[in-house]
Amino acid sequence: MHKPTPHRTAAAALVEQLVINGVKHVFCVPGESFLPVLDALRDSGIIVTVCRHEGGAAMMAEAIGKVTGRPGVCFVTRGPGATNASAGIHIAQQDSTPMIMFVGQVETSVREREAFQELDYRAVFGSMTKWVVEVDHANRITEFVSRAFYTASSGRPGPVVVALPKDVLSERTSVANAPAFEPVETSPGDEEMTRLSELLAESKNPLFVLGGSRWSETARRQIHEFAEATGLPIATSYRRSTLFDPLHPLYAGDLGLGPNPKLVARAKAADLLVLVGGRLGEIPSQGYSLLSSPSPQTKLVHIHPGAEEIGQVYRPHLAIHASPNRFVAALKHLAIAPKPAWRESADIAHADYRAWTGTATPQPGDVNLGEIMIWLRNHVPTDTILCNGAGNYASWIHRFYRFREFMTHVAPTSASMGYGMPAAIAMQRLHPNRLVLSVNGDGDFLMSGQEFAIAVQYRLPIIVIICDNGMYGTIRMHQEREFPGRVCATELHNPDFDAYARAFGGFGAVVNKTADFPAAFEAARQSGLPSIIHLKIDSDAILPAATLSGIRERALQGA
Repeated sequence: MHKPTPHRTAAAALVEQLVINGVKHVFCVPGESFLPVLDALRDSGIIVTVCRHEGGAAMMAEAIGKVTGRPGVCFVTRGPGATNASAGIHIAQQDSTPMIMFVGQVETSVREREAFQELDYRAVFGSMTKWVVEVDHANRITEFVSRAFYTASSGRPGPVVVALPKDVLSERTSVANAPAFEPVETSPGDEEMTRLSELLAESKNPLFVLGGSRWSETARRQIHEFAEATGLPIATSYRRSTLFDPLHPLYAGDLGLGPNPKLVARAKAADLLVLVGGRLGEIPSQGYSLLSSPSPQTKLVHIHPGAEEIGQVYRPHLAIHASPNRFVAALKHLAIAPKPAWRESADIAHADYRAWTGTATPQPGDVNLGEIMIWLRNHVPTDTILCNGAGNYASWIHRFYRFREFMTHVAPTSASMGYGMPAAIAMQRLHPNRLVLSVNGDGDFLMSGQEFAIAVQYRLPIIVIICDNGMYGTIRMHQEREFPGRVCATELHNPDFDAYARAFGGFGAVVNKTADFPAAFEAARQSGLPSIIHLKIDSDAILPAATLSGIRERALQGA
């Protein structure tokens, strides 16, 4: 039983509750609506990172939650601060990431009057969070914070928003601390695991697909051991490729944007699809084409920690309500006889993957992004963390870079632009001794490029790579497909990004030829400064396997 504590402010109780729950990092844009919290954080031992935009703060918190599996935490001010942060909330929701955003609120005495910067947070965030609450009394602060941690982390993880009225934070309370939360893990039942064994025994052409959140390094090791014992082929979902070593002989590739057509065909031909942890959303399902909904033509086993997700789109042949951690741990107890056909299929799938990713495709212009990705995968440490946002440039990352270790790729499955810079800052704060890369498009970077100032402020030696093709490339690609030759609102005029870096106090270099990249990269590392390497990409280089002009010509021929 926890005894009441001496009188302290609700803000102090809140921060102490964060400490109890193991929070090491907090990201914020300061606001006068939560000044008492800032004061309590000052001596708490928690590392506070001040940001230049609330969207950046929220994305940093989301990145921490994604990588650690424990809620990332940010504080933003009321009204405009909260709406600025909504991009990070949406990422956490779509990526199934545990995250808590604390947001200032007007004083309780003026609520419901549309006071200065007042918002109804339940209405604003209700559709993109697991829970929204407003603390109406100091005595409930530890209760609500404790519940926020459990809610954000349990079942399918996601974001929680806690609103903090300014006057409540200054109230004094003797409410007791809540104990530290422990994530609730759900385990598969014996009956379901027996049925899975039977389905595998009946299957001639199975495929495991790994995705979602709630994985650990231990679970990753255990799924490797299971695959080796059975010879089963393993694929990963969109931006979840760190769940399986890409150079393992049983790895089949990732079902993301621009996937290997042979892998897509293999998934469609499977007679048993075992989906572990993911939802098989629009991207990994290739526009919901892999399986028919609601009744798949392929036998589907769906393992997910959120009971509400099972059967939401696809009715599984076998549903297993379990977290990936517990499910994968239970696999070692199954008596599954390996089949030579499984191993033969896996060997072919892996050979297809190696062939698809082995050599860079020819590109127009003097900078080949595929060759740069291959150089990076061969020259940076395997524990390097690569962060990116959204844009066609990411197609070269997915195809040619190989993520050898757990959680070394930090990117939004919601394909939100502007994510790469904030995520890299969070990762360098979390892992100060590891190499962190932020790979961005030109339009992508300038949605959060001001956060480079924070990298300089905290002396974080992140290497930022900007792929500059002078346009919103993804939208231009679709524009040329649907309205060939009729360009509107997709052209960009960019700064000299290397000079941008130097203006903030970092290192900058420009690369006009592929052969110049290694020297620029090594100079960036040797500088010890936050760095920007500005890649001048030909505007026609739109995808690893397609050019913008080719897309336009095909569209015109089909018109």
